[in-house]
Amino acid sequence: MAEQKKTTIVLFSGDYDKAMAAYIIANGAAAYDHEVTIFHTFWGLNALRKENPPAIKKGRLETMFSKMMPRGADKLGLSNMQFGGMGPKLIKQVMKKHNAMPLPDLIEMAQEQDIKLVACTMTMDLLGLQKEELLDDIVYAGVAAYLGDAEDGNVNLFI
Repeated sequence: MAEQKKTTIVLFSGDYDKAMAAYIIANGAAAYDHEVTIFHTFWGLNALRKENPPAIKKGRLETMFSKMMPRGADKLGLSNMQFGGMGPKLIKQVMKKHNAMPLPDLIEMAQEQDIKLVACTMTMDLLGLQKEELLDDIVYAGVAAYLGDAEDGNVNLFI
């Protein structure tokens, strides 16, 4: 019997289009029966943020970071063609016209396919993010856990 192939993705970017690419690849790999891990670090953690997190007492710096960073996958900006904030709205219209799945739906699909969504705990500490602010049913781990998954990976991507 053939061993299951593994795909790992480091999602470093907080850009909507790059996060979409990561999730499209991840869902495609899962559909091909790969064991898939997406390790969200730095700005990639914003894809896992809840749009309406519970109120959490934080220090001044952590509160500032929370207010500056987008809350949730649907609030991420584009890597190019921002057009004064209109870029994300325009791309979402084009996606809807072509029946392309929006990022929040791709994330939900990934969870349904048992893709391992990992939030980097070191980055969470640096940015003042707490578990209550992130989506339910994700894994919290550091780089060593990611490297353990990636070590046997057939496909390892950094986005």
